[in-house]
Amino acid sequence: MTLSSRWKLLNRELGKWRNALTKARDNIRSGQNLSDEIIQVQMWFGATGQGNKNFVHFQCWEVVKDFPKFRIIPTGSPVVMNETPLHDSPSTDSPLDSPMETESPFVPRPPRPIGRKAAKAKRGGTSTTECVQLLEQIAKNTSLRMERDLKRDEMDVAREEAFVIQQQKAQ
Repeated sequence: MTLSSRWKLLNRELGKWRNALTKARDNIRSGQNLSDEIIQVQMWFGATGQGNKNFVHFQCWEVVKDFPKFRIIPTGSPVVMNETPLHDSPSTDSPLDSPMETESPFVPRPPRPIGRKAAKAKRGGTSTTECVQLLEQIAKNTSLRMERDLKRDEMDVAREEAFVIQQQKAQ
């Protein structure tokens, strides 16, 4: 319960930080460096109100920044320097003020993980049909082994008889 309620707060703060970063990256001015950009992002974040005025969860941001939900998609016009764009702009604009629960149309959703019941059923005991097939295979292998042993015994008896006949002829 504690972790769940803490994630709700972190999720909201991280979403606001993502939106502030997106706005600041779309508003880059000539001559700005990284520290100017961070100051502008902190101003955008503080202007959203409700909660902390400064963003302090940088370690959490480093963990989640590459997940599809928190990826920053630039929406402004591409910045070009010497005919080389600094970042790619998407083909269509995505709204920045959309709720964070909706996924971006540019990132495919990963498949849902398997649920607890399905996982238990998957790793649970083998089904009866598998057991029946296994028993049939064991019975088949046993009968084949018995036939081989019988043939071997018959060949051994035939060799012994041939040996006895050769010894009698030699005497």
